[in-house]
Order: sequence, then structure tokens, then C-alpha cells
Amino acid sequence: MAYEKGLLFDKDFQESLKAKFCYADADPKTGKRIFLDNSGGSLRLKAAVEAKAAVEEYPDCPERYHERSLWLKGMVNEGTREMLEYMFNADPGEGALMTELSASQTMFQMVEIILRNVKWGKNVVVSALEHPSAFDSVQYYCEKTGREMRVAHIDPANGQITTDEIKRLVDKDTVMLSVMSASNISGIVMDMEAICKAAREINPKIYIVSDAVQHAPHMAMDVKATGIDAMNFAPYKFFGVRGCGYAYLSERVAHMSHHKLLAKDPKVFELGTPAPGNFAAMMAVIDYVAEIGAHFIKSEDKKELFREGMNRIHLQERALLVRLLEGTDEVPGLRHIPGVQLYMDVDEFEGRDLIGCYLINGIASDKLVEEYQAKGITVCERAADSLYSKRIVKEIGADKGVIRVSPMHCQGTDDVDAFLKITAEIAARYN
Repeated sequence: MAYEKGLLFDKDFQESLKAKFCYADADPKTGKRIFLDNSGGSLRLKAAVEAKAAVEEYPDCPERYHERSLWLKGMVNEGTREMLEYMFNADPGEGALMTELSASQTMFQMVEIILRNVKWGKNVVVSALEHPSAFDSVQYYCEKTGREMRVAHIDPANGQITTDEIKRLVDKDTVMLSVMSASNISGIVMDMEAICKAAREINPKIYIVSDAVQHAPHMAMDVKATGIDAMNFAPYKFFGVRGCGYAYLSERVAHMSHHKLLAKDPKVFELGTPAPGNFAAMMAVIDYVAEIGAHFIKSEDKKELFREGMNRIHLQERALLVRLLEGTDEVPGLRHIPGVQLYMDVDEFEGRDLIGCYLINGIASDKLVEEYQAKGITVCERAADSLYSKRIVKEIGADKGVIRVSPMHCQGTDDVDAFLKITAEIAARYN
């Protein structure tokens, strides 16, 4: 199913999905607004919040053997299975799920486990686009293990970390490669299958890590197709709750020495009692995505429904991206508003998540965020001096920082059009 310019949900269906989210059109204190910072988090699924709250009411420990405890333990086990098999597309029983308080913690753990356990190799390759949790963890553990850190840069023409760049840097002594699945500022999706193939043609033993925190809510992850060894995501960016991060680890990484209670199975990564409410919340998100899939196909296979749901989310978001960039005859898109400067705006709509990064000439990015806020629009500044974004915005040639606008699949063309009209008004005042 190609749909180069995406495929919008029916308006009634889209509005029914928006109704499933908390505060989708208004903040309870400040009033009506359009929330377009879904890359800094995401609108919260009501069912996820409710599922976590309901489970948190029970005093029972999931490590006991009475009925309620077994129910809680079953929730952890089922949530683990669904995340591995449905979300990451791992084979049943293959690999392990790492749990932490945040996705950034999982990244530091993954990198440490690989670089401390692997005794061969002299260098590690990491992309310049990485979130600090990936870039900094590679730098930190390269220093700790005495390895060279090599940095892969983007191709300015398409915003990609290309296979040619990977081939330039990876060699027989490269222990690990870290490339994020999609840019958290431009939304450009990396061709991880091609990247993994290119790296392993040079070094079949290489370990490959991918930060999917940005990408996971927009398109189905697939560790089986890529052969990735470690991949993480953040529930709070995937319609879920804060306070937890999850990661897939391949069999060869899962069996490496790591922090754990010594008597437990080698593939266990939990330290202490698990939080069933976090698993309940994530299963509610999986159910929601599967319900979207069931709107389009008939199947008794929940995994098939989940992956179809992710496909439909991606097509809806691609259509919204077209609207955001091209606009309509009545409402010009970002590409056609005088005074708007877009970054990493490649011609193709495929291979992109629903993110736009831009500036308006004549106004600083922090002041621009305030202008939007006054008009009831929430967007995000990725500042040139921020520890989270300065390396990345420099990499994409945005030395003054950028504004990141990131709608979500449950939002509609009316939301995008309202944002574009306000953008045009602001741009006209400063240009």
C-alpha cells in the first residue's frame, strides 16, 4: 500500500480517535489550544491513563502467589510479550525486554552492556543526529573502554545517514553502530534495513543499536527485518505514560553480563519489583492501535491488527504532512508562506514522519514560540544553545535553531489549517 501522499482518515473516524485522548483541544487551565508538540511527548490516551490508575490501586505485590498477585504478574508477562512480538516484531521467545525509568536510561544501559562485554574491536560509529542519550553514552563508554568514536554525518540533500557514509566509517574493528531510526527534529526516516545490511557486509559481527523513541509512534518497528540488536522507545511519546522506558535486546545481547539479581534468568533485566501499571498502560496503547487496524481489515490476529493500525497511522500522518507543507488553494502550506524558511524539506513525502522544522525570518525562535502560544498553538523550539539540540540543529544547517511542529494522527486537517493561518499571519507581520 504505497499512497505517496498518504491517506486521510474519514473525518468522523478521525474525530472519534481524538475523543479518546486527554485534553486534545484544550488545556484545563489556559483553555482552548492546538497541541502540536507531539514529538516532545504526545497527547495522552485516556485508556492508558485509566489502565495505569486502576492497577495502581492494588496493594498486592506481583511477586506473590495469591490470586491478585498472579493477575498482576500475568499483566507484566503479557505486556512484555506484546511489546516484543507486536511492537518490535521479534519472534516468540526471542530476545528480551529491558525496563527502566526512561528511554534514555535504556540507551545508556544498552551501550554499556555491549561495549563492556565485547572484548574485540577498536572503534564505535555513531550518527551526528543522535539524541544526547545515544551520542553521549557512546562517547562515555568509548572513553571507558579505550575505543575511538567515529561520527557519521547526514547527506544534506536528503537528511539521511546514508549507506555510503556508513561504509566510509565502519570497518572490521567496529564493535557497534548507533543510528536513530528517525530524526527527532526533521522527521526524516533512516533506511535501517540498508544501513544494517551495509554495516554487516563489512563486519558481520558488528552490534547495531537504534534509538526509535521518535519513530515508534509513527511507523511499525521491525527488528526481524533489520537484524537490529538493541532498540528502545518511550511510552510517553507513544500515547502512554511517563516514568518508564522499554528496549528490545537481541538474543546475543540479552545473554551478556548485566546488572541483575544473580539467581534470576539471564534474560531478566528488571531490578526490583516490576510496575504492572506501566505494562497495563502500554497494553492499552497496543489495544488502541489494534482497534484502528480493525477499522480497516478483518482479522482475529491481534498482531496483524496492530501492525495494520500502525500502517494506517502512518498513512494518515503522511497526508497531514502533505497538508502541512503544501496547504490548499485557500490556505498555503509552509512551503508557500513568504518568510518561512524550512529545513531538511526533501521533495519526497515517503520516508518521513509527521514533523516540520522551520523558522520565520525576522523573529527569534523563542519569541516565535511565544507568538504561537498567545494564539493558542503549542509548538517547540529546538534551540541552537540547548544541550538536547545544539549538535543536531548545527548538523542540519540551522545555526539559529528551529521551530518544530509535530501534529499527531488523531488530529485533522482543521488543526493543520488553523496552524498554517496563524503562521501566515505571524510571517506577514515580520516580513
